[in-house]
Amino acid sequence: MKTSIAGFAAGIVVGAALTTALSGAAGASDTGPSLQPAKSQSTSKVVLDNDRVRVKDVTFPPGVTGMHTHDLPHVGVVIQGGTLEFRYPDGKSETAKLEAGGVGYRGANVTHEPVNPGTAPVRVIEVELK
Repeated sequence: MKTSIAGFAAGIVVGAALTTALSGAAGASDTGPSLQPAKSQSTSKVVLDNDRVRVKDVTFPPGVTGMHTHDLPHVGVVIQGGTLEFRYPDGKSETAKLEAGGVGYRGANVTHEPVNPGTAPVRVIEVELK
């Protein structure tokens, strides 16, 4: 179970870098506050890129970062832990509690939308395998 959660965590990191993130904020309406997390923008910085791998430092701030597809298989290392929910196009979702130092793997061609329901960012180093 711990391995699958770590793999799940690793999968989200590559996609965040590929995400065309949405921005905005959830606010109160006439019927009360929204139950949806605010839209947010993940940040991704390429720290190494060569013919074999691309390494990215990715941060997921609180909120929804947008649906995206991971084109490459990848390994992720959790730097700053937290909880991420992954929503899929078919309507399914999964929640992963990520611990600092956790490592996981995910194959290519996965589409999902990560959501950070917490109040602190989640940060992961991702290594895409070319």
